[in-house]
Formats: sequence, structure tokens, C-alpha cells
Amino acid sequence: MRASQEVRGEKQRTSEIHISGAEGLYTVSEMQRILREYIERALHHPKGKPDTILLTLEEVRQEPLTISTLPLSTVISDSPSEAKKISGNMLRALRISEKALKTAFAVLQKGNMRGAALISADKGMRLEHDRRRGVRVSRLGIAKPALRILSPRLARLGINTDTVKEALTLASKVASCSGVRAELCISDDPQYTTGYVASNLFGYVRIPTLKRSGRKIGGRVFFIREGSDIDRIIQYLERTPVLVDRIGPCKGIQRAEEILDSHHL
Repeated sequence: MRASQEVRGEKQRTSEIHISGAEGLYTVSEMQRILREYIERALHHPKGKPDTILLTLEEVRQEPLTISTLPLSTVISDSPSEAKKISGNMLRALRISEKALKTAFAVLQKGNMRGAALISADKGMRLEHDRRRGVRVSRLGIAKPALRILSPRLARLGINTDTVKEALTLASKVASCSGVRAELCISDDPQYTTGYVASNLFGYVRIPTLKRSGRKIGGRVFFIREGSDIDRIIQYLERTPVLVDRIGPCKGIQRAEEILDSHHL
């Protein structure tokens, strides 16, 4: 599902604002329920009421690859400046260059992204073929038995929401792509201020107050290893079906230093 709103700016020029999106792998028997849920989500999003809602149903004939969720943790962060420092330190530890970090935060500050930006981890260059469209991670889902394990674990941490479950599922697929070194995400929901850094080394690390409440900035950035085949990465992220069937550890609140030190970086 993708919901958007057309706005008219200076000189009567129109532009499109992304309102809401959702994605999943489901059985035929689940279709009607999921479609209703997606429409409700689109119509009642904090970013506003869309004037276009696109629903796409596609049969997936390829057997999905199966993966585990990344280990989940939440760091202590009290302000956007502290959160930015924490995310930057984690990404530096993952060998993301200063130039790549600068490019990434500039992209996220601009906001209104339809998909994710691909940025080379060393040179900081934009790599996606269409910067306006970006790369949309698709064909991903979580198996019901895995969801039944994940939900109570998140409930014990007070974060058993669709937002967290869907972001964790997406981040886990992205991290399973061999060309991706790390991901940085800031939600474009004005009221949701928790972002995350995700990687195979640190897992899915939630970072509160990565932006101020009420701001519509945000998006996703994938940091790409130098020399990677970009077409193959895009093909995997957008077209290869991936299903979460195992759940990694779900930890409570930790200091960022604990996470960094635990990997002896």
C-alpha cells in the first residue's frame, strides 16, 4: 500500500507528499482483512489525509528465503543532539565515513522520500538509479509462529506495536543483503521520534528522540559496501521474497557504550 497527497506550491507547481506505506507477505485467506487494515492506516495517518491510495496485490511464486530478526535493543537518549551523536558513533564503528554520514543526514533532513537512499559507505555518493523514487524494500513478511514469539517479547518491553514489528522485519531483510553494511532510519511520522541504526554487528538499535516531535523529516538510508553490484542489491531488496521465521534476542534499554563495548570495537 502506498498513500500520497498532491500539494500545489509556488507558480502553481504540484508535488507529491508521501503519507503512508505498508508491505507484507500474506495468504489469500488474509487478503480482505489486510486490505481493510491498510486502507484504515492510510486514511488516519498523522501526516494528513491522502488523495491517492494505491493497493497492489501480486502473486509471489518464488519460495521465500527465511531469516531471523536482528537482535533488538533500545539505547538511552534524551535529545535529538544526543541521539544524532549516538547514531553517528555507531555508524563510525561500522566503518561508515564522515562524508557518508554527512550525505545521509542531509538526505534525512530533506525528507519526503518515496524509498530508501543508497549511499556508498566510504565515498558518500548516492548510488540509487532514481533519487526521487529511491529503493523500496518489498516482498517481506513474518511467519505467524514467529510473530507469536515476537509479540509477547516486545510487550514485555512496552513496544509491541505494528511500527516496531514492521521496522524490525524490514531492517532484518535489509541486513541480510550482502552489499549493505548498515542502515539509518528516521520515521517521517511527525509524532514518532524514535529512529534506529541496524546492522549485522549491532543488531536493530532503537534510538529515541532522533528528531523533534512534529517534524515531518525522515526516511531511510542504506550504506553500501564499495564495489558492490547495485543492480543485484536493488533486485534483492525490491524483488526477492524474504520471510522472518526466527526471532533474535529482544533486549531492554542499554547504554550506547554497552553495545559498542560488547563488540570490542
